Amino acid sequence: MKISGLQKIILSCFAVTLLSGCSVSFHDNVELLADGRPQMKRMDSKTERNIRELAGALLALGPNISRTEAVELAHDAYVYPMYLADDWELTWPPMYHNTLRNSGARKKGLCTDWAKAMTDMARRKNMKTMDVYWGVAFKGDPWREHSTLLVTAKGQPFDTGIILDPWRNSGKLYWSKHLEDPTYVWKYHAGPYGPLPRIGRRVRRIIR
Repeated sequence: MKISGLQKIILSCFAVTLLSGCSVSFHDNVELLADGRPQMKRMDSKTERNIRELAGALLALGPNISRTEAVELAHDAYVYPMYLADDWELTWPPMYHNTLRNSGARKKGLCTDWAKAMTDMARRKNMKTMDVYWGVAFKGDPWREHSTLLVTAKGQPFDTGIILDPWRNSGKLYWSKHLEDPTYVWKYHAGPYGPLPRIGRRVRRIIR
């Protein structure tokens, strides 16, 4: 079958779309304060509502959860990834960005980079009513292995926790009770008493 000039153009555009990614940018709306905490210069109503919903879910983890800790963690779990998305020049979809990261075209953005940044953020808070874990799904699978931050009420087991995962939506936080995640089956990897990576230390292993 002979392909017309217009069809060639359409097919070329389709191929370019498949082989390229879209940049993810929150522009200049997010900054880091002097104490290292992220802040949106203009908080939109959708983000504010999302933060309230996550804070409520964190409070529901146990009767002794501090409201202040829940609200601060919920805020930073949403806003800090926005800052990192700009800093890391994030692209969508995530697997395309992984390719750029592994080739050296981007400095960070693998799920391990996100998990490390998020666990560091949470641990710096020195929370008294919540524990910080590192969860891994499909460990050892070169195409599906995934890492994320998970938090529980203080002293409670891993399986009671909530995952805070910015990787899968390219800097837009996804969260759920980990046992209710429809995509990943999460297993304990580290924390709160196991050997979590030292704050600030780069995770050497690259997961594609």
